[in-house]
Amino acid sequence: MVTHDSTSTSPAPQMGPDEMRGLAKRLRARAQSVLLRHQPEQHRDLTTAANLIEQLADLAAEVLSSAAVIDRLARLLRIAGGA
Repeated sequence: MVTHDSTSTSPAPQMGPDEMRGLAKRLRARAQSVLLRHQPEQHRDLTTAANLIEQLADLAAEVLSSAAVIDRLARLLRIAGGA
């Protein structure tokens, strides 16, 4: 039986760590722009968002790296007859 998602929106594509770092860089550049120099609250918000996105990108990269290692280990164990 096929089930359908009840939402009317399409799922958003996932961003990889490199794309997330690019977004953080753009947000940081926007925070440093001339337009926001006189708006400290927006400057702070954009800088904070950029920092959080970079932290999330680092975490995502670590998870992906760990998953790759675990996958390789599982394959080796299957080959060796251990799992």
